[in-house]
Amino acid sequence: MSWAVTGTGAVTAAGGTVRELFDNLCAGRSGVGELRGFDSSRYSARHAYEVDNRPQPGEDVPGRATALLVDAIGQALRDAGLAGDLRGIPVLIGTGLRELRSVELRHRDGAPFAVDEMHFGTALRREFGADDTHTFSNACSAGLYALAMGTDLLELGAADTVVVAGVDVLTESMFGLLERVQPVPPDRVRPFDRNRAGTLMGEGAAAVVLSRNPQPGRPVHGLVRGVAVNCDAYHVTAPDPAGIAAAMRDAHSRVGVKPKDIDLVMVHGTGTMLNDEAEATALTEVFGPDAGRPLMTAVKSMTGHTSGASGLVNLVVALRCFEEGRTPPTPGLDDPVDEAAAFRFVVGEEAREPVSVAQLNAFGFGGINAVAIVEAAR
Repeated sequence: MSWAVTGTGAVTAAGGTVRELFDNLCAGRSGVGELRGFDSSRYSARHAYEVDNRPQPGEDVPGRATALLVDAIGQALRDAGLAGDLRGIPVLIGTGLRELRSVELRHRDGAPFAVDEMHFGTALRREFGADDTHTFSNACSAGLYALAMGTDLLELGAADTVVVAGVDVLTESMFGLLERVQPVPPDRVRPFDRNRAGTLMGEGAAAVVLSRNPQPGRPVHGLVRGVAVNCDAYHVTAPDPAGIAAAMRDAHSRVGVKPKDIDLVMVHGTGTMLNDEAEATALTEVFGPDAGRPLMTAVKSMTGHTSGASGLVNLVVALRCFEEGRTPPTPGLDDPVDEAAAFRFVVGEEAREPVSVAQLNAFGFGGINAVAIVEAAR
């Protein structure tokens, strides 16, 4: 079975709407900049991919994750013609850190932040009348985990329409943690490049509306064929190629596709020492002789690592690739690691080539792996 995507929305450092994001990505425009959200003198890393919606540089405010989420969901609802009414419609939200930044500001600086605003449902009920909201904190694969749950609800007949979203913003605690595991502070994300130094966090939110029965006359952006998830529990932080490969094979099996059927792979591509090589190893194992066939791109090179939103950012970008026959490049990928040397990465300029079936990868700490297969609307 497959489920229609009838609405999309996104806001990242590289663009505040799906259209703006996609155009900027295809042009190779990155959202990276000097760190603005907090005092950079405390850290050796001085760059991040931030959404510029603070009052002024260095002056952070609570509730920014919620604000980005409301923005992306509002875009998706308008696109789907739902008039901003979410009563009776399940809303599934994937996130890595939820409103942790607001807690940091409240605890350290005394910034006003009500406890009930910790739950995204509070704002979604206020903005859209949402009465059925659920949040999943599944690290960097959270968005695709939420997508898996959404497709399950549709397949079981528990809902006719589902909203799936993902969101994360920078927190000082996570920024500092990354400093402890990345000895050389990166100034940008360079997925799969031999000279990559590590990842940088990015802020963003993405949302899609899924429907069992699309409204007549409304556009369908694409179809979600299926999502596979697993938790290999290999290591707290280090990825396991075997667990990643198992998720890919499961996704292919669930929807009845073979590697040769995949036209585009939206890789996880965090730019870290271990993750890129593990993902490349798994792709090579699963795709075998077809590893060089699909186009591949890593949009984190321009959005940063948007954590729980990253899988859904990949989804909305892939849908635009279907509709426009364009695929964004991967800036900074100049010298691929050996494990990825045979892949057909889009580099330099955008690729102008029709694609109709895409694989979306998302892998998180603790071996939380998710792979989705989506295709162009029939």
